[in-house]
Amino acid sequence: MILVTGSDGFIGSHLVDKLLEQGHDIRAFVLYNSFNSWGWLENSKYKNDIEIFQGDIRDPYLTRKAIKGCDSVYHLAALIGIPYSYLSPNSYVDVNITGTLNLLNAARDIGINKFIHTSTSEVYGSAQYVPINEEHPLNGQSPYSATKIGADQLAMSFFNSFDLPVSIIRPFNTYGPRQSARAVIPTIISQILNNIDEISLGDISTTRDFNYVSDTVNAFISALDCPESIGKVINIGSNFEVSIKDTVEIIANILNKNIKITIDNERVRPENSEVDRLWCDNKRALSILNWKPEFAGLDGFKEGLKKTIDWFSDEKNLVNYKSNIYNF
Repeated sequence: MILVTGSDGFIGSHLVDKLLEQGHDIRAFVLYNSFNSWGWLENSKYKNDIEIFQGDIRDPYLTRKAIKGCDSVYHLAALIGIPYSYLSPNSYVDVNITGTLNLLNAARDIGINKFIHTSTSEVYGSAQYVPINEEHPLNGQSPYSATKIGADQLAMSFFNSFDLPVSIIRPFNTYGPRQSARAVIPTIISQILNNIDEISLGDISTTRDFNYVSDTVNAFISALDCPESIGKVINIGSNFEVSIKDTVEIIANILNKNIKITIDNERVRPENSEVDRLWCDNKRALSILNWKPEFAGLDGFKEGLKKTIDWFSDEKNLVNYKSNIYNF
């Protein structure tokens, strides 16, 4: 049995689908809510094959109950919106740090076989050199990234102190179907598809290394049965750098739209908090996980965007996105 926290979210739901396709037994830890909603798992074609566990990783009792009887853990649950972390930093400490500690303690107590912890490229801050390898200094430029650094260090401390078999997967910017509009690619696509000719964005000069979601999921899958990944931090990225401005132009060209961009000050990060440049060195992922992105380079990026646009173009998906409201 594999426990997947954050399974109701963007990457987590895709990971659960892939694991079920491969025949794994899955316990999906979803955030409790009074609507009994399972997030994106509501739409899974494997919905009837999933053992759902509703709770909150901030509760140490529930995390111990959730992990009981499991062999491995994928820990994806986190608060991830950077702008919201400026408003509610305590919540990020509670979820990202204390929640991770609760899960690590529970995993240690039952002797878990593999604990795969999810990091983020945001922990590096603006690139001090490129491409960014795993030895790049960490720099918490937002409360979000600071709490993810804390969670990463806690996870690695449990490997060093207690021999907990921890692997840290550090994805760069993942995109694809089901992603929240708090991320830039869904923001661009949903505004254009809702016939907004002048779209609102933040800083468009920054660069990112975008990963199509199936590539990110494949990296997580590869880590499960890879003993060489234990005690390691592994970057997952396409090794392709592109600016937000160019990303807008690529999406507009795919949709055959002429788009103007308005810089919305509400969407601009504080000056010292903005991560100006991210570009992934993925050599370690190739050598340890035998993983490489299928959606690589400019052509791969365009193909991933086309798949993402196709999903958003379905009215039953697009209706979930309030493109006229800034989702921070």
